[in-house]
Amino acid sequence: MTETATTIPSTDELVTRVADASAAWAATPYAVRARVLRAIADALDAAGADLIAIAQEETALPQPRLQGELKRTTFQLRLFADVVERGEFLDVRIDRPDAEWPMGAPRPDLRRMLVPIGPVLNFAASNFPFAFSVAGGDTAAALAAGNAVLVKAHSGHPRLSDATAAVIAEAAAEAGAPADLVRVVHGTQEGIAALQHPAIKAASFTGSIAGGRALFDIANARPEPIPFYGELGSVNPAFVAPGAAASRAGEIAEGWLASVTGSQGQLCTKPGVLLVPAESGIVDALRGAPVPSPAPLLNDRIAQGFVQSLEALSGNQAVSVLREGEASRAQQPEATLLLTSAEAVLDDPELVTEVFGPAGLVVTYTDASDLERVASVLEGQLTATIVADEDEADLEIARRLVPVLTDRAGRLLWNQWPTGVSVTFAQQHGGPYPATTAPTTTAVGTASIARFLRPVAYQNFPAALLPEALRDENPLGVPQRIDG
Repeated sequence: MTETATTIPSTDELVTRVADASAAWAATPYAVRARVLRAIADALDAAGADLIAIAQEETALPQPRLQGELKRTTFQLRLFADVVERGEFLDVRIDRPDAEWPMGAPRPDLRRMLVPIGPVLNFAASNFPFAFSVAGGDTAAALAAGNAVLVKAHSGHPRLSDATAAVIAEAAAEAGAPADLVRVVHGTQEGIAALQHPAIKAASFTGSIAGGRALFDIANARPEPIPFYGELGSVNPAFVAPGAAASRAGEIAEGWLASVTGSQGQLCTKPGVLLVPAESGIVDALRGAPVPSPAPLLNDRIAQGFVQSLEALSGNQAVSVLREGEASRAQQPEATLLLTSAEAVLDDPELVTEVFGPAGLVVTYTDASDLERVASVLEGQLTATIVADEDEADLEIARRLVPVLTDRAGRLLWNQWPTGVSVTFAQQHGGPYPATTAPTTTAVGTASIARFLRPVAYQNFPAALLPEALRDENPLGVPQRIDG
């Protein structure tokens, strides 16, 4: 039953309820945990038509995009159910007693595993109303790890957030989960209050650098600081080597434009900066390449921010307009491409800045060594792309670029564009600040579960008091690393 305005719990009460649920959920058998995750996925699929209709009304995203995003959302819930059943995520390590341990003193019996970190607060994103929202990747990972979740709903899709939470609540309860496993809170101040609540043990965020940094500072200023996993901002530069530019200028221009304008440029992995040889045909190809029809942005705030960022960048004297339309700053903006040089970027690295929307910056270079020089002045990125042929000249340029880009980005791509982040076991969606606040972690893929776990070692414990995963008979059948 939906809570009425007179019975909606306070933020403090919501956190308390989620904390109680988290304790019960952490003690729930792994098989039940997996069953609940699959039940939630099934229920979301069943309610898909209704949820997508609400999402269309609130976000202006097209139906095919939302259908694909919902499919991704339920897929990752089921994938995490598989992870829970296999048990590898527990990282069980058992060191048996060794009187001859070479360090000079006997080794005791030590047994280590990962346990749930505790109630998680998830700040939902504006641009992914399913996959990075109430039932999104952060929630799925936290639930798989054994934690209940309080979601701070994004103001861009409040009705969808409540509707999704209602579907989750009913499905989870029927599958055997404790009440209040996933709850939603609305409002900026309510989100801050939840972040400051002592029962919250970790928080995740997807959004702007300014907003994410403010929340990160709050999380660290608490009497008990907590992990804050923020995905903030990224330009995702793409570096085109001369050989590739000469052999396939039109293909590169078309592929980059499709990636830059996909979802109206409202993706954190949009390759917003393209470095190309000044003498190549890519710049001319970009002037005439087809672009998608104008479409509305997610909400008025994002539309205003897009115009402000675009005007600030285009107003720089080192930047010129490569292509724009009459509606480039309209409510449904056309794609805008700006042009500058590698020398200008080296003089002012802040030219490489995120413009959230259908816009991109083309940077021309006259010497291939400029690619490495520009890469070295970049801030942390989610991704970096190398577009090159496999001739020796392009490969040598790539050899020099890769170490620099490895130092600055979490995912490197070869001849592919970074939009469309696959949910897999090996995916890395994170990077050095300001791409994220926690560069050692990922927000996408099964490895993201590690953010919501913490290690505990048991020394010299009797078997009867050990978690089942740490016992010699291993009744759960989980992988165990024994004596290294």
